[in-house]
Amino acid sequence: MRFATKAIRVAQNPESEHRSVSYPLYQTSTFAWDQIDEEPKVAYSRVNNPNRLVLEEVLASMENGTHCTCFSSGMAAVVAALSLLEAGDHVLVASDIYGGTYRYIEAILPRQGIGHSIFDADNPSSISQAVTPRSKMVVFESPTNPLLRVCDIRAIVAEAKKHGLITVFDNTFASPALQRPLDLGCDIVIHSTTKYITGHSDVVGGAFITSDAAFGEAAAEWVKNTGASPSPFDAWLCLRGLKTLALRMERHSANAQRVAEWLQQQPDVSAVYYPGLPDSPYHQVAKSQMDGFSGMLSFEFGTVEMAKVVGTSTRIFLLAESLGGVESLIGYPTLMSHGCLTEEQRVERGVHPNLLRLSVGIEDVNDLIEDLDQAFAKARKAVGVAAIHA
Repeated sequence: MRFATKAIRVAQNPESEHRSVSYPLYQTSTFAWDQIDEEPKVAYSRVNNPNRLVLEEVLASMENGTHCTCFSSGMAAVVAALSLLEAGDHVLVASDIYGGTYRYIEAILPRQGIGHSIFDADNPSSISQAVTPRSKMVVFESPTNPLLRVCDIRAIVAEAKKHGLITVFDNTFASPALQRPLDLGCDIVIHSTTKYITGHSDVVGGAFITSDAAFGEAAAEWVKNTGASPSPFDAWLCLRGLKTLALRMERHSANAQRVAEWLQQQPDVSAVYYPGLPDSPYHQVAKSQMDGFSGMLSFEFGTVEMAKVVGTSTRIFLLAESLGGVESLIGYPTLMSHGCLTEEQRVERGVHPNLLRLSVGIEDVNDLIEDLDQAFAKARKAVGVAAIHA
């Protein structure tokens, strides 16, 4: 069964009694037992629920994995992966990664007796330079948030395996429609299903996917014991959104390509970060491991003032956090995705206050470009007037 078909047909056969084509919502906290000495497959929705079980089976199939556990948020999935570490262990984290992931590793793990070091995902050999005798895990992502850097996943996995490290990969920016890291050797893939997987900005959720039975069982036990499980309705909404993932990602990627090419032609823009551009330093490696370049891109202006005016002047692009929905969003990483970091930490990672991030939606791309064009014109006028008065 091919990718686009999996989202619609895996584990979703009509039930025998009513033959519902759309998998029904089991909005219940508990389930009746048939026998007192035999626990049913689903008994209590914190532990499992039919909607969650179907979603997990579909997501596992789409990532070509065998085990999936869904969570109430992407960060809950991150924490579940990091729960494989114990006091005295050490984790290597890529320098360019989602700010919330780094915040947890930096602020919470030390309280549990777990240390960390930074490595450069552009240079897989830096793993060997950062590894310690206590190192147990590598955490990384690609394309990265927010600079769209693309690492060589196979090379990082190979380097990590030399040291016996567990590889945990955040596939949120690409989704399994464009990239399947388990096929490239990763041990665990995590998602914020809030983003492309659900795709409609109406659910917060996460997923942990693996082909390692021990890791899969650990994740299932973790969600049961911590209560970080999604509601039946959230699982149902996520499954509904997932059905159109393949189509949406095609449109997201095509629109982002056009927007990135337009941005490159603007004299006010000093840099465009998008792996689909032929002159991107990450274009070739992206082509080697991705089936498309996704709908995420970032760009920089020569001045902070231009970035701030453009960020508040668009009419179709909404100024908001998050990404991956059908609607286009414009974000300011300095205060949004990486607002939890210090200014020094942001600068070290290349996240400057003149940077804007776009989550390019599935609207008509001509409307999106016209929207950016009018925002640029407004910003040029405002910044020009300000300069004159200065």
